[in-house]
Amino acid sequence: MNLEAILDHIEEAETIIIHRHVNPDPDALGSQGGLAASIQAAYPQKKVFLAGEGVGNLDWLSTMDQVPDAAYANALVITVDTADTPRVSDQRFNTGKFLIKIDHHPNDDDYGDLSWVVPEASSTSELIYDLIQHAAGRLGFNATVARLLYAGIVGDTGRFLFNNTSAHTLRVAAALIQEDFDPTALNNRMNQITLAQAKLQSYVFEHLEVTASGAASVVIPLAVVENLGLTSDQVHAAVGTPGRLEGVVAWAIFVEQPEAPYRVNLRSKGPIINELAKGHHGGGHPLASGAKAQNTTEIAEIRAQLDALVTQFVTA
Repeated sequence: MNLEAILDHIEEAETIIIHRHVNPDPDALGSQGGLAASIQAAYPQKKVFLAGEGVGNLDWLSTMDQVPDAAYANALVITVDTADTPRVSDQRFNTGKFLIKIDHHPNDDDYGDLSWVVPEASSTSELIYDLIQHAAGRLGFNATVARLLYAGIVGDTGRFLFNNTSAHTLRVAAALIQEDFDPTALNNRMNQITLAQAKLQSYVFEHLEVTASGAASVVIPLAVVENLGLTSDQVHAAVGTPGRLEGVVAWAIFVEQPEAPYRVNLRSKGPIINELAKGHHGGGHPLASGAKAQNTTEIAEIRAQLDALVTQFVTA
């Protein structure tokens, strides 16, 4: 592990800029903001920036800073929860003095001058908590840090329903909720959807195609998203919808984008799907990945590949 080296670089740097991935989820924002708040609590004299594009409807959890170009000159840059460089939000991340990668995705793109990647962890937020504990006072810990890290863990474990929830994950969550924030209010906010998002979930149920093996898929046209007045980040509320159905083993949701290709969200209750995603300009976790489809022909190809994976899984 590179924890001591990470702590040394944090201690030495006067300016620290923390990046996360595009289209952020609670773990991206929680690990980014939680690490920043932890550093700031221990070293109030340091300049600590949160870098990245807008966070959409998660602005209640965290917002970004306006980072001037000049800040990167002698900065320590840390990316969190971002497996590969094209997905880093704000591509200035590689213009700093030193780059550290902290992540829990498979390490297919081992970028940075120093990296700490633990695919077995439930979330990058869990890793940030572990780093703070290892620091033994060299990093701060308070209610702000705890709230952000808890949000990240809850988000990436599906409220502790996913199989990435370990005994250690639950111990970390138990330690976090002892701090002075309201976990119930946070959980309720994360579980909240708009009426338009509920209608999109209804569209998914109505148009979902399920094969005999249990491979489900649906295409969400751009016109449906626009008619509901949803932004791209709000569409994500429908990603887990098929998983609630009995008999669905794995699923793909194809969301048409304004620039033509389809964003593909892949989820699974057992079959490993990240290799399928890699074959279509994507990647991710074994049971939760993303990809791209250029047209309806590629959509049909992904559907067939997913059905084959599920068939092999259920007949093994």
